[in-house]
Amino acid sequence: MRIIFAAALALTIAGAASAQPAGSRGTATDISNADVQALAKSLSGMPGGDQLLRVAPINNGEYHVGVAVVHRAKAANIAASLAHHQITEIYHVISGSGTMVSGGTMENAKDTSDANILSVVGPSAQGGRIVGGFSRKIGAGDVVILPPDVPHGWTEVTDELVYLVVRMDPTKILKLK
Repeated sequence: MRIIFAAALALTIAGAASAQPAGSRGTATDISNADVQALAKSLSGMPGGDQLLRVAPINNGEYHVGVAVVHRAKAANIAASLAHHQITEIYHVISGSGTMVSGGTMENAKDTSDANILSVVGPSAQGGRIVGGFSRKIGAGDVVILPPDVPHGWTEVTDELVYLVVRMDPTKILKLK
């Protein structure tokens, strides 16, 4: 299986020609399942990990789209949450399951200076428990779209969780990779 993206404007099947047709807004970026699985495997020994696999310029550099793989180890009673100020995230769960909460408000929210967070999702707020959010079970195959500044986090990871994240980056804070 290949994961192929080039913004919602143009979708090209793997093996696209390098020449751009007249009026084209860029070229397709292909990410193989082997690349996704290799990165997921490298993160599996950690309690948590979020690593960018690729960042591509879209519409001839007008904005960026990043693709990351995230790993979460089995855990209960998780109280941490995040909200990204400029990035829209689209989660696609590859394996595992957990309970996700989004929306509402974060307790003790503060803008973060954590270099790891800033490098993969840009300016963000970190906080504790989410109050008044929407809680639901998420599992393999599920997709969640998180607009900017929507608090989100996991309250429980039932089974080791691996998900692909597509990050829409209109202000180009993610570095091309």
